[in-house]
Amino acid sequence: MKHTYMVTGMTCNGCKASVEKHLNALPEISNAIVNLDKKEVVVEMSQHLPTNALQEVLPGKFLIKEKTETNVFSASTKEENKSILKQLYPLFLIFLFITGAAVLLNFKSKNLTGFMLDFMGLFYIVFSFFKFLDLKGFSNSFKMYDPLAGKISVYGLVYPFIELALGLFFLMRFQIPIALVITIIILGITTIGVTQTLINKKSIQCACLGSVLKLPMTKATFIENSVMIIMAIIMLISN
Repeated sequence: MKHTYMVTGMTCNGCKASVEKHLNALPEISNAIVNLDKKEVVVEMSQHLPTNALQEVLPGKFLIKEKTETNVFSASTKEENKSILKQLYPLFLIFLFITGAAVLLNFKSKNLTGFMLDFMGLFYIVFSFFKFLDLKGFSNSFKMYDPLAGKISVYGLVYPFIELALGLFFLMRFQIPIALVITIIILGITTIGVTQTLINKKSIQCACLGSVLKLPMTKATFIENSVMIIMAIIMLISN
């Protein structure tokens, strides 16, 4: 009979050899093979041994426990979370740079309104740049979740130009009220689509940075749009 166990504490081939050696020394075990990458050992035994019997023959640095579906689910969930964070790293980095630039531009004046206008302007300029790298690819990804782009395909092709124009309007302080209203409308529509996608747990690509950077649709996309909408509403009310 074969049983698979999780073994913690193994860090090298020496650890692997040690675990195999001690387990194979038991008369009830005919073969024990360690998979160092998966941190597990497959044990063939003539009669079943309790886990504590296996633990007793192993050096103290190793902890062995039977592999269950919970262990597998936990490991797979951790790997999935790491993968998502790795994919979202460019988005976080861009947000950090945009925020830093907006802060530096308004550092001396300490003007909160100026900071928000510069942040929104830089946001649109940078994000439109990535969309222009593959305009058609962006349009195809965008219509997967944006309600308006899904019904009017040309909207996806025009959207990066709208973002670019809004970015210039905010940075040049030109027609700010109109730019704020357009921001609330277009991002509001997109946020509705993002919310529906997250609720339905659909696994699709986010088009916020175009199709060049493969970003998964996550709560980060919802937060990103919400921050811009909140800023626009605050400035529109204050004006």
